[in-house]
This record gives sequence, C-alpha cells and structure tokens, in this order.
Amino acid sequence: MSASTAATAAPASSTSFVFPSTYNFPAFFTPQPNSTTRQSQLRKWSSLIQSWCRHHRIYRLSIIEAIDSPLFHNATLRKRLDLAEARTIVDWMAKKEEEGGGGQRAEWIEGPSANSGAKSKNLAWIWWRRPDEWADVLVDWIDATGQRGVVLTVFELVQGEATVSQGRCSVLRFDYVFTQICQANSRGLEFHGMDHDVMMKALNVLVKRGKASVFGNEGEEGVKIF
Repeated sequence: MSASTAATAAPASSTSFVFPSTYNFPAFFTPQPNSTTRQSQLRKWSSLIQSWCRHHRIYRLSIIEAIDSPLFHNATLRKRLDLAEARTIVDWMAKKEEEGGGGQRAEWIEGPSANSGAKSKNLAWIWWRRPDEWADVLVDWIDATGQRGVVLTVFELVQGEATVSQGRCSVLRFDYVFTQICQANSRGLEFHGMDHDVMMKALNVLVKRGKASVFGNEGEEGVKIF
C-alpha cells in the first residue's frame, strides 16, 4: 500500500508510544455530561489522537480500524471508545476554535456510504500539523539548505536522500524551529515519508501565498519555492 493510500491505525503490538495519565481513567472513555468537563475531555482526546498519529506517522486515520487499536481500546481497563463517540471527537477536532471546536486538527475524507446520497465518516486526515503549518516547515528547510528557486520534485521532498539525512542541521543551529525538526525524529526530517496528498496540500498553501509554483503531471510533480 502506498503512503498516499495508507489509512490505518498502528498495530496493537506497538509498545513505544507513551499514553497520557488520563488514558488510565475509565471515565475518559465515556462522554461526560458536564459541559466544562466535556470540553476538557474533547481536548484531551484530540491531543492523544494527534500524538498517536504523529508517533506512528499516520496521516489518514481509519476510525473503524482504530476502534480496535490501543488508541481507542484500553485492554487493561477493558474500556473501549465506541464508534459514535470516536466520530463525535473527530467532528469536534475538525471545527474551528471560534466555532467551539478543536482548531481544525482533523478533516473528514468523505466517501460514499451504504445509504444512497449519504456520506460516511470512516476516514479522516489528522492534522498534528495543518497544511499551512507543514508549508512553514518546508520553507524553513528550503531556507536552511539554500534551495530557494531550485526546481525539486515532490518525490525528492517526500522520499529523497536530502530529507533523510540530518547532516545539514548544523547550518541553522540558532534557528529554533529547524533545529527542533532535525532533532525530533531520528528517521530524518519530519516530512520525509509524508503522505503525497498531504505534501500537495502544503505546497498548494505556498502556491496560494505566492511563494511556490507546482507543475508537471500528477505523480510526477515538480516544485519551485521562492
């Protein structure tokens, strides 16, 4: 399965992820009736989902698959988030903060449901970085490596050796953002191995800002950031 089509939760055998303390409270898995407590609960679930997806490099989260994963199922407590509640949480994550939501940290990837004319809520982008934030990360890297105006392929950005190696991090030791990116992930820069569609969304943000041009056929795109 390609990175652009991957839509799964991490396997249950994954043990390196550290869950927050709230994950060990049974009430965390049950919708809270008090509005203030409920908002706190939603924020904590949003934070957990983002952290889980970031740790496991999950860009598209299959809600149905995740229900059976440790993300939504605490086997020790024998507590599991039900499907409706998981969708409610992602709905909240997808809303703007000014609308009482979670700051657009998720986005449904709509597909046809069994009911004619209806849409399913089974697959969602999880934005531990939103496309506009990924765009800023790309610009930081372009500046750090002196590649403004250089033509690159999207494949190079996502899978190229330059985004695996961290050897150039020292050129911006005093740039907090870029240094943090370099040190955060031993597998390479944070956007190495990124879902192709996420990369295109980030690049399109730069295009709209007048900071980049994207050209070429689908799957063979080139990009110049200036």
